[in-house]
Amino acid sequence: MTDDQVARLDLGALLAAVENAPPVAAADVLAQKLGDVLGATGVEFLIADFSGQALIRLGHAGDRSATRTHRQETADCVPLSAGAHGRVLAGQDLEVTTGPEGTRVLAPVTNRGEAIGVLELRLPQVPDGQMRADIARAAHALAYVVIANRRYTDLFEWGQRSVPLSLAAEIQHRLLPASYTCEAGQFTLAGWLEPAGNNAGDTFDFSLERDILHLSVTDAVGHDVEAAILATVLVGALRNARRAGINLAEQARLAGAALNEHAGPGGFVTGQLVRVDLARGVAYVVNAGHPWPLRLRAGHAESLRLDPDLPFGVERDLRYGVQMLQLEPGDRLVFLTDGLLERNAANLDIRGLIESGAEEHPRETVQHLMAAVLQACGGELQDDATALCLDWNGGPDRDRNSSAGANR
Repeated sequence: MTDDQVARLDLGALLAAVENAPPVAAADVLAQKLGDVLGATGVEFLIADFSGQALIRLGHAGDRSATRTHRQETADCVPLSAGAHGRVLAGQDLEVTTGPEGTRVLAPVTNRGEAIGVLELRLPQVPDGQMRADIARAAHALAYVVIANRRYTDLFEWGQRSVPLSLAAEIQHRLLPASYTCEAGQFTLAGWLEPAGNNAGDTFDFSLERDILHLSVTDAVGHDVEAAILATVLVGALRNARRAGINLAEQARLAGAALNEHAGPGGFVTGQLVRVDLARGVAYVVNAGHPWPLRLRAGHAESLRLDPDLPFGVERDLRYGVQMLQLEPGDRLVFLTDGLLERNAANLDIRGLIESGAEEHPRETVQHLMAAVLQACGGELQDDATALCLDWNGGPDRDRNSSAGANR
């Protein structure tokens, strides 16, 4: 895009206005400034809620017709199923519809595959190609605005909580990565956790170095705050060891020792730690008594029968074995917790779901798995359910092919 083509939308001016606004108003300011530039009759930002099943239309100034209110803030729920907003969030493509009230434009608000929400505009005319490009660029900028400003306010989190969190779930939520999705040239990954009413022991985590991808999926024994505290000790120990540059086997040993020292009698955590060598296409795995992951290769899903070691915390100075998985371009690995295997979901065909969703983005795959287990259990999980999906593209280190925050 040339300088002449982008002159119409001055992102620098938009971001300057955002910088001058308080964090709670930053997203609104960008949206309204964009609306002024494009002559929009209405502009709104809808943020994805924590259930993965709805968008939340945030507002203020005391709209009493809103579904939820908190002081001057309002929140309305827009279900994603079989609607335009859901198509835009899943497909990551701008959508334009025209009706008696004018033209509506929906643009995904996304950063590195993290589907943050949707920007909705009402325009007096059908946008041309340049205006569509302007809207897509502004929506991508809005993703950065939300990511930067949600550090300073609870407004976005409040909006996303269409269902209140318990104390245990609050602790658990803080153990998860800041983003549940990451797109890179050699891989795409996404995780999702569906909490049960009285459980809070599941976690997943990831971190990227220049040539290494770190992953973990864990499940603490017990219920409620007790399980959340066990998970806190384990995740803290793993992150501390990882950030110190310690190798995978020693990370596992130190995490187990930390649990053994600080957890009460009988406190343990199952889990898998994964270190992916991006240059060689090899995954190294520690399996601490955890359910086997699944691999989708050439359309066929199968369990990877990793040899199990004891769970973390069972013995004080336990040594963990490291197993190797050779990755091939096109492989999909799905790591999960036993909430997806609970007795109420015994008839759930997880392999079949993974195979039928082979063309889905990992973000959609993990959410569809959670929706399926919820349906199988009648909407009431007896145990947390977690899935972490890794797509391996393979090849040498390279830039991703992306547009407006999403892979193309």
